Amino acid sequence: MAIEVKVPVLPESVSDATIATWHKKAGDAVSRDENLVDLETDKVVLEVPSPVDGVIKEIIHDEGDTVEGEQVIALIEEGAAAAPSKSEDKAEAKSDDQADDKGKDDSAKSAAKSGSKEAPKGADELSPAGRRVATEEGIDPSKVEGTGRGGRVTKEDLVNHGKGGAKSSAPAPATPGERPEERVPMTRIRKRIAERLMQSKDSIAMLTSFNEVNLAEVAKVRKTFGEQFLKENDVKLGYMSFFVKAVCEALKRRPVVNASVDGDDIVYHGYQDVSIAVSTDKGLVTPVLRDAQNMSFADIEAAIVDYAKRARAGKLTLDDLQGGTFTVTNGGTFGSLLSTPIVNPPQSAILGMHTIKQRPVVADNGEIVAAPMMYIALSYDHRIIDGKDAVLFLVDIKDQLENPHRMLLGM
Repeated sequence: MAIEVKVPVLPESVSDATIATWHKKAGDAVSRDENLVDLETDKVVLEVPSPVDGVIKEIIHDEGDTVEGEQVIALIEEGAAAAPSKSEDKAEAKSDDQADDKGKDDSAKSAAKSGSKEAPKGADELSPAGRRVATEEGIDPSKVEGTGRGGRVTKEDLVNHGKGGAKSSAPAPATPGERPEERVPMTRIRKRIAERLMQSKDSIAMLTSFNEVNLAEVAKVRKTFGEQFLKENDVKLGYMSFFVKAVCEALKRRPVVNASVDGDDIVYHGYQDVSIAVSTDKGLVTPVLRDAQNMSFADIEAAIVDYAKRARAGKLTLDDLQGGTFTVTNGGTFGSLLSTPIVNPPQSAILGMHTIKQRPVVADNGEIVAAPMMYIALSYDHRIIDGKDAVLFLVDIKDQLENPHRMLLGM
């Protein structure tokens, strides 16, 4: 009995999806709940599991095809067994070398007469669409750099490789006078990021204010309690939890920074859902720490680690990314000294953290000492947030981080 494999029901905010990677091909055996295919939306990558045990009977839509919710993309013959493997075929073929040789000669003659092309070595690991491209273009998949999950070569990789006319995954060294170029289509997620950035630029009166923070006291707390914190919570005590806690306290005192614009109205949120920017190979995503004001340091650190792992593995769900009233982004992990982050609509502000540098500062006793300093930036929607509110918000963040006991006491 043939069972239909369908695209999952997509939420209202997502109209369709693109088939990114088939992990199985026609004739492959599959197990119930085994991931068959990755679907890329403009927000996340969705996995489609097998509904039954059986064998892939037909793949209806190839990689690169656009599909809609509940659309049939493949058929599975329930309970069927996979065809004999190539190793089994070879074992049987060895029993009659002469017949095998004759078959090869006949096959070669037939191919020569018909002008058909033989599938290149390694094509069996490709999707049906990928095998077709590799065969028609005579591309050796082993010489193509894969961008799919686990380095898998996709149909798009082969198409781009064919357009470039290259014979290996690495571009040939440019000779004097040559100006090599490579054209690669944007992923759906990257397109969506571009659209959101342009929406932010065109719809928000954006302004950025700056300050700097001496993180010496936070560093002392981490050094004093870091080992015990790790032992008790199975997660490291990082800087991000201090910033998130400081942000939540500051947002309570400056609610307009936590607000959003809806038409001619200002919506004040009585909770702090803090989006955390996470970098992936497909672009920046911002999973949400919901009700962050109620989370402990350990809760925050554990949630961030979990989000980062799932984001880089393509395991985030749409619910993980929905909402958020304020965003924190840390360009310092890549060495950024200073930047002007872009607000993520419909939010009205975003805090940018940067790299920590030892810089000379004047201590309370007048001496010049080296201290771990960080520049922080607040980009905000000037339509509802005045400069005074933005500056005082940053000062509040600075005061809490330079006096962590205030944060712990909710002061």
